[in-house]
Amino acid sequence: MAEGKKHKLPIPKDIEKVKEALNEHIGLDTSFDVLLREMEFGRKKTGLLYINGFAKDDVLTEILKRLSYLKREEIVPKVLSSFLDKYISHIQVEVEDDLTKAINSVLAGMCAFFIDGETSAIVIDAKVFPIRGIDEPSLEKVARGSRDGFVETMLINVTLVRRRLRDPKLKYEVMNVGKRTKTDVCIGYLDDIVDKKLLESIRDKIKKIKVDGIPVANKQLEEIIFGNGWNPFPMVRYSERPDVIAAHLLDGHIILFVDTSPSAMILPATLFHHVQHAEEYTDAPVVGTYLRWVRFLAIFASIFVLPIWFLFVVEPGLKPEALEFLGPKETGELPILLQFFFAEIGADLMRMASIHTPTPFAVGLGLISAIILGEFAVQTGLFVYEVILYLSLAMMGMYATPSYELRLANRMTRLVLLILVALFKVPGLIIGTTVIIIILAFTRSFNSPYLWPFIPFNAKAFFTIVLRRPITEDNKRPSIANPRDHTKQPT
Repeated sequence: MAEGKKHKLPIPKDIEKVKEALNEHIGLDTSFDVLLREMEFGRKKTGLLYINGFAKDDVLTEILKRLSYLKREEIVPKVLSSFLDKYISHIQVEVEDDLTKAINSVLAGMCAFFIDGETSAIVIDAKVFPIRGIDEPSLEKVARGSRDGFVETMLINVTLVRRRLRDPKLKYEVMNVGKRTKTDVCIGYLDDIVDKKLLESIRDKIKKIKVDGIPVANKQLEEIIFGNGWNPFPMVRYSERPDVIAAHLLDGHIILFVDTSPSAMILPATLFHHVQHAEEYTDAPVVGTYLRWVRFLAIFASIFVLPIWFLFVVEPGLKPEALEFLGPKETGELPILLQFFFAEIGADLMRMASIHTPTPFAVGLGLISAIILGEFAVQTGLFVYEVILYLSLAMMGMYATPSYELRLANRMTRLVLLILVALFKVPGLIIGTTVIIIILAFTRSFNSPYLWPFIPFNAKAFFTIVLRRPITEDNKRPSIANPRDHTKQPT
């Protein structure tokens, strides 16, 4: 457990003392959803502790029904074993002699069965959580491919991956993070492929976490593990697709699942992991390559279209004759830089408003924002048409970026470059771009270079990034995860 060792709290023999302890440690008489069902079986007083809404009523009813047939002579002298072996026929049961662990199990959705005169409890895994159905991931849609995506229940998510990866070497380790939330964190890996040093490093980092909790799940865990401060570039890749996670497991990556989160974290992750999309692998290799190049172009445009066009505006002499049409014929009532910033803020406001607007009204909101406000701003002279045009191109490139986290980081980069161009013109663009590349070059994801395979250069891996190769030719695992078995398929 990530919170370190705790003193063992023994379970009292007297059921009344058990009730007092439960009232002190879990608020039995205070919390309306904490219930203790007291009964008597074979002249033995018992109590079933559970959280209302977490337990399967039909399972518990069946267990209690079987216990009602228990006779006094059947439970003497081995009371606990009689209950456990003959009458509690549920598959997932265990004996627990630590009251704290029993309470934590109940808070995780299980039930604890206390017996008068016994210093151990029987923990029954009959949990059920309120969950939504399995739907297609909203951020990783594909035209052709699977439609199932992760949900907020970790057990379902790991099952979706194991369905695709029926390998006995696939291991799932579970830890608890958070003194109060005790959030389940699962480490997934292929035991004969994964880099053991990397695996041990991730284990140690999770074990050393000391926080009240991680209720926001993945992002908080990422910040704690990496501690990357103000660096906007994502250190891990998130995915809501089981097929994407299975593919990265086969490449030797380590996956982190966090309970209550509908996405998994891929470790280690480079910049180029964030620009790949599952759609590239559901089409023919030549089509997938074309889509990849279009996506690269879109990402480049999302960062550099506005700064370069703005540079041509402030330095008209830099434009070649063939590009004389670039640049606004009128500057508008506001300086071009302010127009960009107001337009960026307006786009963000529209995005946030659409998120917080009920779906039936979202379409109307988009029409009002895009047509009425945009057209009004141009006609009144606040904006020029070129600003709206090039900002639209940059926004299209941004939304074509597969990774939501990289999308936001690229937006921050674009704004910084605009400011530098406004202040220093050509040197500002050159210096800003150079500094960003240097930052990326020194960024590491669990000791893996962020710009790999570009820096350090790996020709074979770089070729795989540029081209979507046929599956029959992709027979080696990427070296970035340092897999122990490098061969995907023998040649």
